Amino acid sequence: MQMVFHLGVHGTDGDRLLKTLLNNRDSLTQHGTDIITPNRHRGLFEEALMSLKGGRATAEMQQIMLDAILHSESPARAVFSTTTFMGAPGRAVGQSGLYPQMGARAQALANLFPDHEVEFFLAIRNPATLIAEVLPIFPGGGYHVLMQGRQPLDLRWRDPIQALLRAVPGRRVVIWCHEDVPLIWPEIARLAGNIPPDVPLKGGMTYLEEILDKEGITRLKEALSTQDRLTVAQRRAMSSEVIQSHALPAVLDQVIDLPGWTQDVVDRVTDNYRADVAEIAVLPGVEFVLA
Repeated sequence: MQMVFHLGVHGTDGDRLLKTLLNNRDSLTQHGTDIITPNRHRGLFEEALMSLKGGRATAEMQQIMLDAILHSESPARAVFSTTTFMGAPGRAVGQSGLYPQMGARAQALANLFPDHEVEFFLAIRNPATLIAEVLPIFPGGGYHVLMQGRQPLDLRWRDPIQALLRAVPGRRVVIWCHEDVPLIWPEIARLAGNIPPDVPLKGGMTYLEEILDKEGITRLKEALSTQDRLTVAQRRAMSSEVIQSHALPAVLDQVIDLPGWTQDVVDRVTDNYRADVAEIAVLPGVEFVLA
């Protein structure tokens, strides 16, 4: 069985992937994919991870967990999506930079089902906007506590992604940029749910409906409805055009108000992020979804 873990991260997809896949549950079930909501594994996975201490679950333990969480008897694919796989918001930064525990957490999750095919899905985003999103939901004591002594330019994505690949060699790893997600969301949902391209997808405009004004949403839906067979490239081009003219102001102009983060610092962090994305996209073992 294929066991798919959507890892997050904080400030990216939240529960949107789960909701999108649940909106398509009937067709997914017909194609052998089971969507596992967090309430079915919450507590169970945590208890198993604590007892295993990084070790591999036995065949008997795996079967006990599967019996408890699956909706159908023998699906070909099970998808897990929860915002806590990468821990609490305070885990976004550690003494070595972004998500220092990513590799260890992924390996521990893979070891829950070592006899099955395990896949990992995650979005990454510009560290400047990531920290700006995480700080308001971090209850642990403010910016300096969150940053763990790290400086803005220490926040690089290449390190946790390389650690992830080393921790789960041979496993499928699908990554995308959060900034691109309004254009690539249908592809993300189809990849995670293994939804064939000829099967209708509900919720493919989830992100676009969040960032466009009402006129833009209407215009885009009307434009899409006039086309019989759209290629992915055509749909993205039409969506991009509408975003340029109808995106809500706060979406395109996010203010970074963090201690010591001047515009120069934000620009340099953004440059580092772009360099990391270019490097990550061609890493062996990474399936990168480009816009």
